[in-house]
Amino acid sequence: MAHAYFIGIGGSGLSAIARLLIEKGYQVSGSDLEFSSYAREIENFGAKVFVGHKAEQITGADFVIRSSAIPDDNEEVKAAQIAGIPVYKRSEFLGKMTAERFCVAVAGAHGKTTTTAMISWMLTALDQDPSYIIGGVSKNLAKNAHAGRGSTFVVEADEYDYMFLGLHPQIAAVTNIEYDHPDCFPTEKDFFAAFVDFVKQIPEDGILLACTDDTKAAELLDLAKLNFKIDTRSYGLENREDGISPDYAIRNLSLNQLGSYNFEIYHDQGTLAEISLQIPGIHNVRNAAACLAVAHLLDLPLENAARALGEFQGTERRFEILAEVSGIAVIDDYAHHPTEIRATLGAARNRYPDRELWAVWQPHTYSRTETLFDEYLTAFSEADHVLVTEVYASREPVRDDFSALQVVESMQHPDASFLASNTQVADYLIANLKPGDVVLVLSAGNANQISAQVVEKLSLNGNG
Repeated sequence: MAHAYFIGIGGSGLSAIARLLIEKGYQVSGSDLEFSSYAREIENFGAKVFVGHKAEQITGADFVIRSSAIPDDNEEVKAAQIAGIPVYKRSEFLGKMTAERFCVAVAGAHGKTTTTAMISWMLTALDQDPSYIIGGVSKNLAKNAHAGRGSTFVVEADEYDYMFLGLHPQIAAVTNIEYDHPDCFPTEKDFFAAFVDFVKQIPEDGILLACTDDTKAAELLDLAKLNFKIDTRSYGLENREDGISPDYAIRNLSLNQLGSYNFEIYHDQGTLAEISLQIPGIHNVRNAAACLAVAHLLDLPLENAARALGEFQGTERRFEILAEVSGIAVIDDYAHHPTEIRATLGAARNRYPDRELWAVWQPHTYSRTETLFDEYLTAFSEADHVLVTEVYASREPVRDDFSALQVVESMQHPDASFLASNTQVADYLIANLKPGDVVLVLSAGNANQISAQVVEKLSLNGNG
């Protein structure tokens, strides 16, 4: 039995690969600086997890997989190289894994986790038993990875550190292309160029599926049509300003009783299916359209596919309703880009039109917060109250020359406040929330601790 060692096993990307390898019969161990929820889950699933990096921990490994955040001078990386143990980046290893199957890869600045989870659930519900790797835990599937027996491998194609360039997908879905990760891509041109390179990885018999509601994704589609020998398909809203209807057109949108959307997907002079979603937001309508397009391209029964999409309950930390305590709803969301924040708050307003909405935002990385500074100033218009924590540094060093307070001071929002720590925010919420309020915690860092503390304290106070 081969032994795989993961450096950074507590992250969503590597923990997913680790789970899949355990299902395939591999022995798995790994390390991380913190014992995250993903690390706990993968340990419970059968991996041996170390907290901290030490050279001796790789003993017995046949190969090593390292996170993008792990530097070349990491002592476990160096020990593996000295011992002659192969060390792979996530992109290299995913390329090897997916090469054995029909690969459906989902890329995009926003929406790729939800869309990957949607497709994985849809194929599972259609008895296809796909393999999949998702950047979050699917509620329907109760996990983020699976080694299926079917012919299809669905993978979230992450652009960060150019991970998706290790893939050669037969179907590549691109949800949108909006500048992000300035620590990895210095300019918008660099960001777009990475997606062009991703499209170049599609084999000649492959298909690029892209959302024409997004300007840059539409530009990528046109570029692929003109310059690459691959087939292209488009999806998006039917009524476009340029009058051109996408191949898979969204039409007859209406809000349902959940505050989500009912709609039809129209294709080639006919309606393919009617879909009624549980998860809110127009962005998820587009995500579902991409999924149904994949089902159509795979020649799967579309009525059953639409039913599965209607059963999709979302993924963890993507508009995840944690609890409603004494009439106070507490929701976690991974939104950290201004566009994601607007979309999530818009979805919340649709679902809770008559309730006061508290937006708690933890800025993620200094580089992103500074680069998109002006866009953050207007991203919270749908919220009644805004609370902002200090920047979550993540992979960047902590700085003393920049603070999220600067963003709050520049906001024109009538009720925006800066509270540096998660505990301060939780205490403030407990003191000021009232029945009927909705708390939406927006964070790609550790601010989900806030929502957990709020639920716990409200319950202990006798409000549960």
